[in-house]
Amino acid sequence: MTKEEILAQVAAKKLSVDKAAKMLAELETSKRGQLYCKVSQKGAMSLYGLQRMPVTLYVEQWERLLAFADELKAFMKEHDAELKRKQR
Repeated sequence: MTKEEILAQVAAKKLSVDKAAKMLAELETSKRGQLYCKVSQKGAMSLYGLQRMPVTLYVEQWERLLAFADELKAFMKEHDAELKRKQR
């Protein structure tokens, strides 16, 4: 069930506020750590799940970044000893 569907059921008094709050919390925790995309209000593409805030770029920027992926991987491999990794 989506956030909008849960809120609609609360508005229609088919679902209690407490139950809806629990369902909304479950929706949020199920997406944590999972990458997913949305279209922003300005028509850009936002990538969620990488960090606290989404990474938002326009299509042309995503295309340039993806075309540069091989160079990024090579750079990461070459500088592996210098790069830090976030511990989870």
